Amino acid sequence: MTEIILLGCNGKMGHVVAEAVKNSDSCKIVAGVDAFGENDYDFPIYKNFSEVKEIPNVIIDFSNPASLDGLLKYSLNNKVPAVICTTGYSPEEVEKIRKASEEIAVFYSGNMSLGVNLLIELAKQATKVLGNDFDIEIIEKHHNLKVDAPSGTALMIADGISEELKKEPQYVYDRHNYRRKRSKNEIGIHAVRGGTIVGEHDVIFAGHDEVVTISHQSQSKGLFATGAINAAVFLKDKPAGMYNMSQMLADKLK
Repeated sequence: MTEIILLGCNGKMGHVVAEAVKNSDSCKIVAGVDAFGENDYDFPIYKNFSEVKEIPNVIIDFSNPASLDGLLKYSLNNKVPAVICTTGYSPEEVEKIRKASEEIAVFYSGNMSLGVNLLIELAKQATKVLGNDFDIEIIEKHHNLKVDAPSGTALMIADGISEELKKEPQYVYDRHNYRRKRSKNEIGIHAVRGGTIVGEHDVIFAGHDEVVTISHQSQSKGLFATGAINAAVFLKDKPAGMYNMSQMLADKLK
């Protein structure tokens, strides 16, 4: 049984994860951490990690970047692995996560969906064939409450594509300030926010007289919760290091 502390338990994703764990035989939540205090869960909730009494097997984080320092301090002090699902980190914060992974196991992914990670692999394969001759654009769509833009998933896709290009590309997020033609060395990344869109990502390869589009749509937040729970079980007892969805999928295929 994998014992979990759920960071951000009172948020939308926190509720989805908590509900999903109820139906799992492989793990249970022993405590929650959320700045907004108590809820009607059957586990204790603390406002910050300095109050936490339990030491779990792993932490699942669906909160916001402001919680990172408290999370890493607790994890490092107690040698507890962390599944970090929060997005919107600065480069400096990402470096903190990387540094912590030298001492603890960290599962870090901008998206916990199996389908999205398959999309990234397909986009990388398409880039090998089309990348030098086609313009590449990424469009991501999310609900109107999402704070960060572009999404962490869009950046994951762009980074995966960049690995396959001969020359490091320039990420262009907004062209209204540009008064010039699109250069061949660009990856355009565009964010749409509206309604209750869970998450949609399109990767467009636009060439001469033809367009190839690879798409993924998330129908509910439940798939992200399932991915996070699987990652928590996977991360339990792992040695220090950075882990991701590709490694977890490879482990399942052994």
